[in-house]
Amino acid sequence: MKRLRYSITINSPKEKVWKTMLEDATYRIWSEVFMKGSHFTGDWSEGSKMLFLAPDECGKTFGMVSLIRKNRLYEFISIEHLGFLKDGVEDTTSPEVKAFAGAQENYTFTEKDRRTEVLVELDTVEEYAGMFEDTWPRALEKLKELAEA
Repeated sequence: MKRLRYSITINSPKEKVWKTMLEDATYRIWSEVFMKGSHFTGDWSEGSKMLFLAPDECGKTFGMVSLIRKNRLYEFISIEHLGFLKDGVEDTTSPEVKAFAGAQENYTFTEKDRRTEVLVELDTVEEYAGMFEDTWPRALEKLKELAEA
């Protein structure tokens, strides 16, 4: 697996940036850069299961089955990806899933002088690295726009 890192500085306190990144209404806006209709079900509390979802081209829901490993309020979130959801069925055991199971996605929020640096670190398989290189910087710009409004 490959580790990718992206960061952006946002002119807002970390509490506002955190809420903008993780609350449902604004999450749907900035994450749409990845796929139209992106959303989640679950909550961000440590140990809870999350489903990161979007409709496919036929309108069926697909996504990622994940676990919140760590949650230090306004400072750090660690997500562990466990599998896929397709047609309402969770897959955590197929060979395709085993290629990336356990991948981490971490968000770190560091504030200085009411400006917040958001650092995103994630593990990915090589085939998705190019897509993330394109989309994460754009998603962080959208997050910045929302959090500075």
